[in-house]
Amino acid sequence: MADQTTTSAQTAESDKGYWQANVRIILVSLVIWAVVSFGFGILLRPMLSGISVGGTDLGFWFAQQGSILVFLALIFFYAWRMNKLDKEFGVEE
Repeated sequence: MADQTTTSAQTAESDKGYWQANVRIILVSLVIWAVVSFGFGILLRPMLSGISVGGTDLGFWFAQQGSILVFLALIFFYAWRMNKLDKEFGVEE
């Protein structure tokens, strides 16, 4: 009976660590996406207007394409990192 209690306590700690790591990855990804899409595309656009990218200013580029490209990169990063995290905690498919 004591062995089951120890095993369930270890499982609970492992589950807690897994979800803390998962939430941390999600929060970091959301902050990066918010800074790029809202920060660079809207708030910092006047400061980025002097830099030219593809015939337009950098602020407009971030608002139109940069935030989408960063979002796609974050999707691939999240999938890669979660696969690594799953293997680390022994819950891979």
